Amino acid sequence: MSLAADIVPKTAENFRQFCTGETKNHLGRPQGYKGSKFHRVIKDFMIQGGDFLHGDGTGSTTIYGTRSFADENFQLRHDAAGLLSMANSGKDSNGCQFFITVCPTPFLDKKHVVFGQVVDGMDVVRKIENARTVNEKPAQDIVIAMCGEM
Repeated sequence: MSLAADIVPKTAENFRQFCTGETKNHLGRPQGYKGSKFHRVIKDFMIQGGDFLHGDGTGSTTIYGTRSFADENFQLRHDAAGLLSMANSGKDSNGCQFFITVCPTPFLDKKHVVFGQVVDGMDVVRKIENARTVNEKPAQDIVIAMCGEM
């Protein structure tokens, strides 16, 4: 992944810290994407993950000590496969969940903040996209076994 920290620094930093696990929860334990699942997969659209709280798309938290934060800006567009974007439940509701596009999705422009892109591993994204699903939920768990910063 390459993060667009120069364009959306707050959003990119939120994702980065959840990748490294350097942010701690209220008990002082690391929290982040390691061990979490891709809970929603829609072929020819996107794969969604990042809910390390509940694992089902209902959890939200940020590194900023709040449940969500405002949309930073909409400079980057959903114009290609492999874009990293914030999942949300409406305006200014960014948390820990993200999705990766598997095709251009221009109808999401100005609704979701794009903050990075896949630079290596698009083959893995395609494998996840093609996983068997039941009602957009993978039939088998698809887990982020390891993550961090390089």
